[in-house]
Amino acid sequence: MERQSFPFTTRAEFLQHLSSCIARAEHTLTMFDPDFHVWELGASSTDAQLRHYLKNGGRLQLAAHEGRAVERDAPRFLRLIKDYGHLVEVRRTSQQLRQLTDSFCIADDRHIVRRFHADHFRGEAVFDGAEDTQTSAERFITIWLESAPGLYANSTGL
Repeated sequence: MERQSFPFTTRAEFLQHLSSCIARAEHTLTMFDPDFHVWELGASSTDAQLRHYLKNGGRLQLAAHEGRAVERDAPRFLRLIKDYGHLVEVRRTSQQLRQLTDSFCIADDRHIVRRFHADHFRGEAVFDGAEDTQTSAERFITIWLESAPGLYANSTGL
């Protein structure tokens, strides 16, 4: 496949590209956002996509600074975590990482949707561009290693 790059500046464009990124995932999805409040993780369409992905053996890793928005606004996502807990890991970042303000989703180390700052929608989506995912993938590994498990009995613990 040939590399495709799409800059975006609106919430609708971000969500469209995020959906495309999730749809392309086969093995791994890694996601980082300070709180995931604009990701619509609780939307029925996102739930259907993620369930299809996980049912086919995909693995999902999320890291965030806090998860009140997800706990409050995404009951479908909380059910998904419960149903697929063996394939989903959720972590909460350490205090040292709270200054991180970017936001990204990486699928199979080949596709990425990233916002340069979580408070704004300006960003880019790159599909079939493994080299474009490297920096964010390395950042995610660091974030993941510096984070604590965030999945508890009745909440995400984010």
